[in-house]
Amino acid sequence: MKTDDLIDRLSADLPPTPSAAIPARLIAAAGFGALAALVLVVAWLRVRPDISEAAAGAFFWVKAAYTAALGVAGFLAIERLARPAGSPRRGLVLAVLAVAALAAPAAWQLFAAEAAGRAQMWLGGSWTVCPRNILVLSLPMLALTLWFVRGLAPTRLALAGAAAGLFSGGVAATVYGLHCPEHTAAFVATWYTLGVLLTVALGALAGPRVLRW
Repeated sequence: MKTDDLIDRLSADLPPTPSAAIPARLIAAAGFGALAALVLVVAWLRVRPDISEAAAGAFFWVKAAYTAALGVAGFLAIERLARPAGSPRRGLVLAVLAVAALAAPAAWQLFAAEAAGRAQMWLGGSWTVCPRNILVLSLPMLALTLWFVRGLAPTRLALAGAAAGLFSGGVAATVYGLHCPEHTAAFVATWYTLGVLLTVALGALAGPRVLRW
């Protein structure tokens, strides 16, 4: 018997999971993950001292909207992939649109800037640690999300793990904005996105091992 046929037969014998249970589990994971990331920011990275002034600026919220959109995209993807033969299409479309929506003004910002200032605009002062910090902040939520999904019926394990990484990375990156002082679209589009992609890659690697049933 082929592996795909065996998976289809096993999944057909599973009792159906209530439709509201999967989103509820994922929302609980997001709440726990955001809280864990916040504790890490406060205890390890520290909230930026000018948070009140930063929150009064438009780009603080643009940055948060971008990372939150990535988290929502991951939610939509893993919510479907937690079911047998689920498709992540809606989540992937949203993720691509979010990246494109920030990448376009980031490219224009770099193009319009003076050549001497482009490197600073792109690299900021924390490009070497930003992706790593986002990955570390995402780990508690990623672990919990994979544990929740393991109790469901995913059949595309690497893809489900990647979607869990997108979900967790987006939430963690949003919380990271409370610490990060960078304020250019070029920086966020590059280094925040890389941090989320590292979490996606980790989830994809862990998925086949953790989600096997």
